[in-house]
Amino acid sequence: MPEPLTVPAQLTAQIERLLPSARLGRLGRLRRGLEKEGLRVDAKGHIAQTQHPAALGSKLTHPHITTDYSEALIEYITPVYSQPREALAFLSDLHTFTYHHLDQEWIWPGSMPSRLSGNDSVPIADYGTSNVGTMKHVYRKGLDVRYGRIMQAIAGVHYNVSLPDDMWHALRELEGAGNIPFNDYRSTRYFGLIRNFRRHSWLLLYLFGASPAIDKSFLPEGNVPEKLKPLNDDTFYAPFATTLRMSDLGYQNKVQSQLKICFNSLSNYVNTLRHAISTPWPDYEKLGVNVEGNWQQLNANILQIENEYYSDIRPKRVAKHNETPSQALEARGVEYIEVRCLDLNPFDPLGVTETQMRFVDTFLMWCLLSESPWISDDECDRLDDNRRWVVERGRDPELKLIRNGQTTSVQEWGEQIFAEMKEVARLLDAVEDNAPYAAALEELAPRLKDPSLTPSAELLARIEEGNGSLSDTLLALAKEQGEKLKQTPMLRSREALLAQLIETSHQQQRDIEAGDQESFAAFLEAYFTKARESRALSALPPEESP
Repeated sequence: MPEPLTVPAQLTAQIERLLPSARLGRLGRLRRGLEKEGLRVDAKGHIAQTQHPAALGSKLTHPHITTDYSEALIEYITPVYSQPREALAFLSDLHTFTYHHLDQEWIWPGSMPSRLSGNDSVPIADYGTSNVGTMKHVYRKGLDVRYGRIMQAIAGVHYNVSLPDDMWHALRELEGAGNIPFNDYRSTRYFGLIRNFRRHSWLLLYLFGASPAIDKSFLPEGNVPEKLKPLNDDTFYAPFATTLRMSDLGYQNKVQSQLKICFNSLSNYVNTLRHAISTPWPDYEKLGVNVEGNWQQLNANILQIENEYYSDIRPKRVAKHNETPSQALEARGVEYIEVRCLDLNPFDPLGVTETQMRFVDTFLMWCLLSESPWISDDECDRLDDNRRWVVERGRDPELKLIRNGQTTSVQEWGEQIFAEMKEVARLLDAVEDNAPYAAALEELAPRLKDPSLTPSAELLARIEEGNGSLSDTLLALAKEQGEKLKQTPMLRSREALLAQLIETSHQQQRDIEAGDQESFAAFLEAYFTKARESRALSALPPEESP
């Protein structure tokens, strides 16, 4: 028999000290919001060429329904909730409301795009004539000339999570850190969470990856990587892949790889991003910026703006007017984190389930409460290797990962993490009925021993049961889910809110456009002048580099 798995004493001690307060309801609940993307497609599964429906409101100003890169890529944004099912209920209503205003179009349920017809078949989102709207559009044009549009048609779920202040105060008191300013303490601990997330995010890719195949239209003509095999005439797949969305076929930026952001501290993170948005890159300079009055990109720097930096997790803070994301972090510290590595679940109409949300909550709390030393450059490279291996062949029974210099299997390492997460689930379940966090772990644990239970394996099986076409399989799912969502009753008050936001958001856009008094070039120059300013109000407590 295998030896029983042990839980680090440090982790157990932290949880035992927090449990009494949790049982008395003094720690509060985690707070989370969802951002979910989905391509609009036509009845044959081709990316929609129509404009974002005006009947949904202005994509520039609507707080809940907008677009991401493409005019066809809808993005839903929920408010922040302390219960996962409430966030999902809002997300469901956004889908249903949208379907009431779509004409023979469907929301694609997969992360990898539907059928494309070359780069220009992905329409760039248009946000109107205001300087803010023009900046959003030109930024997307810059992504096109730098990386192409096809990569930008990929969709996913972004999961935003924060701990309640009561929990932070309890942790700060338990650690005897009362002399450290609250915002600084919280930021330091959030970065510890992020480092552990980076070490172990491969587990989320294995458990929830759902993009093992791609439509051939996603690839350049005649350029099929060796790792991909044909399933039929229009579909390629990697036999053991979990999430090609997170592979080098998906979001990629070789220039960004030089930044080496491993999230050791807030100051390091902010300064690296500030360097990237201020430093020209020769290849981007060759593309031109404003060519005879035609804006190609916002600038020729490593990053046009901070959002161009791709990462599986980000520290976040709601920015004020005339403040960049990094300046907001610098001024007031980390407010929440954004998990960005989750594929859409193609088998769920909303792309994400409550079980998954509960699991990610537990995983993030485990990352926070576990010891988290700084990440060296060498370790950063090894973490990248582990993620790449799981992305490309995570279901391969022969796969070995590197853990503390030793090789281990996905199952062995995963079971150790699950054992430790069970302790964390006890803490989170202290304020819940029926122990939903423990139940989420129990429901997902079998995926470690049986890779055929993972979404990536289930999707491949569904494709192979049909005609071998990814697009045909996902189109059938899209229509089935769309018909179900059309018939789903909406909360009346929410339906009224969304109806009101149609005209309100359009009027807000008109007001913004009417209020612009300066040229776009002057607006942009002022924006980047302010973006280069430091907003640090206080230094974080000193930390020693490894």
